[in-house]
Amino acid sequence: MKNKFNDLALAILRVGFSGMLLTHGIPKISILLENPSGFPDPLGVGNVVSLILALIGEVVAPLFVLIGFKTKIAAIPAIGTMAVAAFIVHAQDSFGTKEKALLYLIGFIVIALVGAGKYSVEKK
Repeated sequence: MKNKFNDLALAILRVGFSGMLLTHGIPKISILLENPSGFPDPLGVGNVVSLILALIGEVVAPLFVLIGFKTKIAAIPAIGTMAVAAFIVHAQDSFGTKEKALLYLIGFIVIALVGAGKYSVEKK
């Protein structure tokens, strides 16, 4: 049975998680323009490639999710980025330090599973 508030809840989830993740991704654009070699390389693919992957996961993907365009697919880069942040970058840190990445990870997994809802570009 579908609750009449499900689509509103999905919109709040999408806009909330995407908007907040953008606050972490947008500052990384200046790193790309100024000093990309200083960005961490947790996967061993190079600093610039790691930064570009982070920008895809923290800026491009959240923008698509925010408006509800190709939402299920767009959530995947955010999931990957947050998994790397939680389980590789912050692997040795306390739970409190990795908690934010885990929360984003859970939120974007839910978005990938359920989609955008009717209050989106997709209108599904």
